[in-house]
Amino acid sequence: MKSVLIDTSFFIRLLDENDPLCNNAKEFLKNFLESGTVCKISTIAIAEFSAGGDIKKLPWKILKPVPFDVLHALTAGEFMREVYAEKRRRGASVLQRTVVPNDTKMFAQAHFEQDIRFFASADSEAKKIYDMLPNPNFEFIDIR
Repeated sequence: MKSVLIDTSFFIRLLDENDPLCNNAKEFLKNFLESGTVCKISTIAIAEFSAGGDIKKLPWKILKPVPFDVLHALTAGEFMREVYAEKRRRGASVLQRTVVPNDTKMFAQAHFEQDIRFFASADSEAKKIYDMLPNPNFEFIDIR
């Protein structure tokens, strides 16, 4: 079965009827479900969402949580090394041990978990990082 890992920005838009991307999020979610795509949420996204929202409002009946584990952490570290190398090639100054952003951690989960084929987001900055990843085996879906 194919799956989609859905990030925090997607859920924020989905649950805010006043957000201009709310309908986009609803349509993408509907299409995922109609096509039989399993909808997953990272424990990282759960932490991010709970910092400013009520996780009881998430559509738990259709979500499968993906815990962040050691293998995901190692993959995230590899991704960040590549992203930092690319940023250096572009002339940016990067500290030796900069914090690994949550997006990269979730990208590592999507890359490592063989059934995850898609990563759905409304975060344009995350797309920029995705574009620097070395050969991700999942597709970034920008709901914008």
